[in-house]
Amino acid sequence: MKFASDGVEIFEDVLTAAAVDALTAALPQSVAGLRNLLQHSNAVRALAHSPAVRDLLVQLDGENARPVRAVFFDKNPAHNWKVPWHQDLTIAVAERREVPGFKAWSVKDGVLHVQPPAELLARMITLRIHLDDCDARNGPLRVIPGSHRGGRLHAAEIARLTQAAETVCCAPRGAAIAMRPLVLHASSPAAAPSHRRVIHLEFSPDELPGGLAWFEDESMPAGRLTAFPTAV
Repeated sequence: MKFASDGVEIFEDVLTAAAVDALTAALPQSVAGLRNLLQHSNAVRALAHSPAVRDLLVQLDGENARPVRAVFFDKNPAHNWKVPWHQDLTIAVAERREVPGFKAWSVKDGVLHVQPPAELLARMITLRIHLDDCDARNGPLRVIPGSHRGGRLHAAEIARLTQAAETVCCAPRGAAIAMRPLVLHASSPAAAPSHRRVIHLEFSPDELPGGLAWFEDESMPAGRLTAFPTAV
């Protein structure tokens, strides 16, 4: 897979074993996931600005992108789930403002979310940093390479595209899966659950228009650190 054409690529050895150990020690061990980590975790905030991550963003033509959201997932024996095929269509914002092209407002765990124009999503980069080895048995990410090129997809288009050959994104500890939010992706329950800890970082080169602001913009006041029962 190549990021420029497929919208997804796996990069091994992004983090050293020592860096992975430090991040694992800094995060809780008994939750399926945590939100708002840029505001509440010094370790995750440092990761988002680290030379390793910045160098990777440069490789992905994202040198002007800044972190706008960080989430922690841990698929484990107590929290084992599946996620159907979908695109990541929403962003978290600080407050509601009616701006053309921003629609489908919702609230998740007390935080406002909205669907921005597809053009904004198309410029974003997600990095999924693996803190554990992830093989075919513990619910890895599955993707349809190139599916991001269709923009925001309707249900019929998703059904058609997911009949094509999928790619299973197995990744070793310390690796990063880079993907565009609009790439179709899913995950199955782990067949042999242990830990599948992932730090999910979202980056954008864009300021939001019309007075909108990213919820995890680091210039904004701190939000809530929110645990949730299931994740991607």
